[in-house]
Amino acid sequence: MKIILGSASPRRKELLSAAGFSFEVRTKDTDESFPSELPSDEVALFVATKKLEALLENLEDDTVLICADTTVVVDNQILNKPKDAAEAREMLQTLSNRSHKVITGVCISSKQKSHSFSVATTVLFKELSSVEIDFYIQEFKPFDKAGGYGIQEWIGHAAIVRIEGSYNNVVGLPTHEVYEALQHFL
Repeated sequence: MKIILGSASPRRKELLSAAGFSFEVRTKDTDESFPSELPSDEVALFVATKKLEALLENLEDDTVLICADTTVVVDNQILNKPKDAAEAREMLQTLSNRSHKVITGVCISSKQKSHSFSVATTVLFKELSSVEIDFYIQEFKPFDKAGGYGIQEWIGHAAIVRIEGSYNNVVGLPTHEVYEALQHFL
């Protein structure tokens, strides 16, 4: 089976490749909005499903499509990708000295079958000083990352006290669960 990753995320590409898969990348601009009444822990899977549906019509036989979306949730509030340094600073201040959930929704589909699931990981940050927050934003410009941070960067090494669950899920793709799910397609 040929595998298509429906994501332009460099982190998802790296993770899927590191898990031993060869694949092609296909993307399509997709509206990532969601109903305001949708529970925060269901948003990632809802958006991943929309991404999958946008690419599914052109899926060839003997091809498997993988789409994913990752959200950062604190107090039932979703922290999306920050639009600027001020919003990134606000997000990191919100995450400072507390835990939050990183939820990745994954949809895998061929023409014959599909499988969808979510994986949640709990992440605890130490108390971040304004100097640390400003350093991280200036040096790493985390504007393309949900919650305003990337665990694989400096902040993950210096400021994360503990994670409960999949590290790779926080990076952007729960590779163990994706690997297991793909076994039913290949």
